[in-house]
Amino acid sequence: MTVWGIVVAFAAGTRNELLLFAAVGLLLGGLDDLLLDGIYVVRRLWRAATVYRRHPRMTADRMPPSNRPGTLAVFIPAWDEGMVIGPMLRHCLSRWATDDVHLFVGVYPNDPASIVAVADVAATSDRVTMVINPLPGPTTKADCLNNLWYALLRWETGRGSSTKAIVLHDAEDVVHGDAIRVMSALIDRFALVQLPVLPLASPGSRWISGHYCDEFAEAHGKALLVREALGAAMPSAGVGCAVAKDMITVLADARGGRPFDPDSLTEDYELGLRIGEQGGRGILVRMRDARGDLVATREYFPDTISDAVKQKARWTVGIALAGWDRLGWGKGLAEAWMRLHDRRALLAAFVLAAAYAGLLFTALTGMAALAGLSDPVPLPNPLPLLLAINFVLLLWRTLVRMAFVYRAYGPVEALRSVPRMIIANMIAMMAARRAIIIYIRLWTGGTLRWDKTAHRFPDVQPDNQRIEIAA
Repeated sequence: MTVWGIVVAFAAGTRNELLLFAAVGLLLGGLDDLLLDGIYVVRRLWRAATVYRRHPRMTADRMPPSNRPGTLAVFIPAWDEGMVIGPMLRHCLSRWATDDVHLFVGVYPNDPASIVAVADVAATSDRVTMVINPLPGPTTKADCLNNLWYALLRWETGRGSSTKAIVLHDAEDVVHGDAIRVMSALIDRFALVQLPVLPLASPGSRWISGHYCDEFAEAHGKALLVREALGAAMPSAGVGCAVAKDMITVLADARGGRPFDPDSLTEDYELGLRIGEQGGRGILVRMRDARGDLVATREYFPDTISDAVKQKARWTVGIALAGWDRLGWGKGLAEAWMRLHDRRALLAAFVLAAAYAGLLFTALTGMAALAGLSDPVPLPNPLPLLLAINFVLLLWRTLVRMAFVYRAYGPVEALRSVPRMIIANMIAMMAARRAIIIYIRLWTGGTLRWDKTAHRFPDVQPDNQRIEIAA
């Protein structure tokens, strides 16, 4: 055998092993997604044939008021948010001008820009309370939320009455005017009420920040609804969600007075699962307002590769790695399946890396055959069949993604979502590498800190009640 023959034989063998590993992994992931799709379709058809035949779809303007009026406390942790926290607070106060809400904003003593911005707003409104963390920042987001919890208890004692629920938001969130009304009405029946999150499409980063639009459109349009239908715990997105005060108290009592775990990188995700373990029921509410717009939380997500990798690495550590250690698999088949679905991101990154490497070796062996350096090396069985099945599943997955993006953002973004799937894969692989490094550091005694990304707030007038999604 010639030298070129040996090289091509080695490349073909490596190709086969990589493609086999990738094909099996992609097949399992594709079947997992396909089952979710099937449950979603069955649920939607059943509700259309039963519930919506008897009752018109509820809209926020027609929703009956809560039977149990009460104040909703909005927790907004802020570290290094001097550029966005002021406009965000003013926007909240304007949109919720007639709602019974009080905003608690957590800042740090070594973040003077955020302190000044919050103080300026608090000076003009008695519905804003600034809470300065006793420790310099950044600590963790959960630590900041715990200090807001302590401040709320002091505020309730001074006022002589209890709040009804805690609403979680971030400093860059664009809130909906009907959000408080919807959450206040439904928190009477549920322990956690989650509104959809719709990322704002950044004009300067259609491909990087845009992939968040695709993922959230599908996750908050399908995946969370399936969890709800199966009776699995509803993970909180950390923004646009309300938690009943009684449930937060239960979680706090179970953790020595701290409802949020400062040792968690994804305290919002864990919050929903902890509520489920306590027997509380969560719900995702997809409801339209009087204009037909979705009552949702909107915000800009990272628009650079480095920031996207940083954020997704934190999610991967908190959900797929540390989350496994901290939360286990829950009780029941549906709960275990949903947690497995959440934690597959790390394995999926390895599968994707093998797939792309396998394609590279396929190209190399193909070019060698075209150049006459070797004979063509066919794929061994059962690879051709596995690849054909995966190709069909990929086409289905692409159509499903496009359908959900179309519903949320329109036809142009739906078309963009196809090439953005490749970008999302690249970010996922880089995030997995970073996540493993972070996890090893934590496992060997590293310190947790708020590994946040830079935020920005849309240039909107405080009294504007409508934000274009593609702003």
